[in-house]
Amino acid sequence: MIQMVYFSLENPVANAQSFQELANLNVDELSDDQIKTLVERAAESGLSESELIQAARLRGVPASELEKLKDRIDALDLTSSPSRPTGQVGKRNQRNQVDLSEITRGLKRAQQPQASENNPTSIFGADLFYNNQRTLTFEPNINAPTPKNYILGPGDMLYVDIYGQSERYLEMSINADGAAILENVGPVSLSGKSIEEATAIIKNRLSAFYGGMNGSNPSTFVQVTLGNVKSIKVHLVGELRLPGTFTLSAFSTVFNALYAAGGPNENGTYRNIKLVRKNKTVATIDIYEFLIHGTANLNQQLEDQDVILVEPFESRVTLEGEVKRPKIFEVKSEETFAQLLKFAGGFTDEAFKDRISVSRISGKERSVSDIFKNQFDIFTVKGGDKYQINKVLNRYSNRVQIKGAVFRSGDYALTDGLTLKKLIENADGVRGEAYLDRASILRTHDDLSTEVISINLREILNGSASDIPLQREDVIRISSIYDLQEEFYVQITGEVKKPGTYPFSKNMTVEDLIILAGGLRESASTQDIEISRRVGDPQEGMFSTLIPVQINQNLLPSESVHTLEAFDNVIIRRRPNFTLEKMVYIEGQVNSPGAFAVQSAQERISDVVRRAGGLTNFAYPKGATLIRRTEYYNTESEQIRRQMRLLDLQEKLSLDPNNTEAQELLLERLFKDLGNNSLEKSAAESSAVFDVKKETIAGIAESKGDFGQVKIRETEAVAIDLQKILQQPGSQFDLILEEGDIISIPRQLQTVRLRGNVVYPTTVRYEQMRGLKHYIDKAGGFDNRSNRKRTYVVYANGDVARTKSFLGIRVYPQMDAGAEIFVPSKGPRIPLKPGELVGLTTGLATLVLIVTQIRQN
Repeated sequence: MIQMVYFSLENPVANAQSFQELANLNVDELSDDQIKTLVERAAESGLSESELIQAARLRGVPASELEKLKDRIDALDLTSSPSRPTGQVGKRNQRNQVDLSEITRGLKRAQQPQASENNPTSIFGADLFYNNQRTLTFEPNINAPTPKNYILGPGDMLYVDIYGQSERYLEMSINADGAAILENVGPVSLSGKSIEEATAIIKNRLSAFYGGMNGSNPSTFVQVTLGNVKSIKVHLVGELRLPGTFTLSAFSTVFNALYAAGGPNENGTYRNIKLVRKNKTVATIDIYEFLIHGTANLNQQLEDQDVILVEPFESRVTLEGEVKRPKIFEVKSEETFAQLLKFAGGFTDEAFKDRISVSRISGKERSVSDIFKNQFDIFTVKGGDKYQINKVLNRYSNRVQIKGAVFRSGDYALTDGLTLKKLIENADGVRGEAYLDRASILRTHDDLSTEVISINLREILNGSASDIPLQREDVIRISSIYDLQEEFYVQITGEVKKPGTYPFSKNMTVEDLIILAGGLRESASTQDIEISRRVGDPQEGMFSTLIPVQINQNLLPSESVHTLEAFDNVIIRRRPNFTLEKMVYIEGQVNSPGAFAVQSAQERISDVVRRAGGLTNFAYPKGATLIRRTEYYNTESEQIRRQMRLLDLQEKLSLDPNNTEAQELLLERLFKDLGNNSLEKSAAESSAVFDVKKETIAGIAESKGDFGQVKIRETEAVAIDLQKILQQPGSQFDLILEEGDIISIPRQLQTVRLRGNVVYPTTVRYEQMRGLKHYIDKAGGFDNRSNRKRTYVVYANGDVARTKSFLGIRVYPQMDAGAEIFVPSKGPRIPLKPGELVGLTTGLATLVLIVTQIRQN
């Protein structure tokens, strides 16, 4: 007995996906083990193999896939699969509710819906039974109480409970002959009986064995309930998507059957579906009653061999435009436009409801009619009608607009006697910056042409000019004085905390602008300030007037007040010789290595070494090196360094929970001052200088092909002779220090390193009075491809010495501890090409011939 597949309405999205996956079951992608799992799950749910195929067909699995599934099941040995469970006496089984999506769980992959399903039909109600996203199934709840009008038949199982003075439990199934075997009683004919009738019959038969059931005061009672229900066969014919015979639950209604068959097709009726039983029409179903009113004839239970007939539709009309359901509707005779409008859900908010246009077939052609609002209840619809519901016009019947320098600009209603002055009063008046000498009214005439009316608003407001009556769609525009002139501003650049552009105000002074800009920087010069002012009447070659200004450091008003004008640019210059402290570093073999502040512009290497406590006993002065920044070093500006220090201060104050009131106020100021982007601006300016330098070098390298790839270094080593520096302080060997210099003094070195084309590049022990050849021999000698005459030595301090030749005699550099010997290669051998070899041979032959001729002469 097949049970209907049940899709819960609690999770419609998940069920829609399950249905879609089920319809897209691909048997070829299933392994034998998955087929076995499918059959086992079906058996556990009470479905045989044939019933599983039937249930899958009802859920839209294609016939080709069903044939493949049947062949695969027949080809497998499924004798070990669990058989369909049967009821046992004494063990009550609940009614099975089978979910086919659970049976096929994990055995199929989701696929995209077919192209035809992506274009839903416009017929109202068509997507109720057939939709790739459908979630409404009308499945009967077989665990609900048995309906009173339910008629028993073959396949039904009954549970008989005897309780009271005697207690017993019995199970009985109605066989194909319509009888049920009652234990110790025999066959009892129950087919065609209701539950109440069956209870009376069973009680009468059992009363012969249980005397306590009879009498006015019985002591033994009997209760009969329905167990698993029977299945019935229903025939669906006519205009259906999937007509045929379906096996359904006995609790099923017409809606269950229609759902199984996919509902009516394009030609099927939704208003006149007939239920035929024993060659008589017992019910007529109108699906619109369910769609519009929510009332479905669910009490009309199906019986075995019922026929559901879906005839072609009788008439259809089309509703387009501003209704909530613009679709094609099926109508019955004598139905009115008001009923049709109810089918469509009524008008939208923007619908024009006073007049509806209808296109109707009349004889050989169509005709157009109008339906007015008072005719909706009496106008009878006719098949083939097309109704068009239009929008209301996008225009206003009583609107005027006011824009510009009023307190409440916008749309206003045109009332009787509304004038310009009254409209301005309704808008709470004009703002202070309103330009009253000239306003305008844009007026639209009946022919949609426009006219601009210029007025003197000042005269109208003070009563010296007559007021102007307004008309529909008038647009009043009152300009601001700032709309008619360039926006005024002033600028400040240079040594202030927040340089930039600021709004101009009358009687603004230089001190006022500096305060707006956050005040002066530490480096600002109060005696060298300049105001750059635009030339009002520019002469030839003059761009601006420069006005020198001096102010007090505390920004107090001075005797000579310098008032700014619009577009002035105040330039605050740096104080002469102002600079932040410069730092140098010394590391290695000194008594006190670390960072040192440069005292003066003449500070030298010997001064810093002396301040560091001099050299240690392990120092190697010959290996001392000065690391200096190049011109390509991206040096932080003073402003960046200052702000980095303030950020450090801010972080320390933020982490300290014991700040004083003054420190908390300082922290608040730091958060405010460091929140702007001045740090990023300074970094961008510094980076721009570096980029220009780098692009210059890249351009030179590109124009000079022999430069190759130029590597730009931000720091480089400078060779120094520390011994001479310490012996002759202040001499030419004692270099003046610059910002960021690093003096590196290594420990005593005792090795010599060999690199390049030697037999065994290595590091060997330094020996005094030994020359370069000795160390080459320690590395196994020169390699075959070594370029001996270009051998060079890099000393520990960075000096370089190369091999020199005099009269064919090579003079190799002297050696010191920590030096590195580099032996370059001669380069790869390039074999002569045949053409070059012929040319060389020909040239030599010609030369020999010339020499021979000279000797003969």
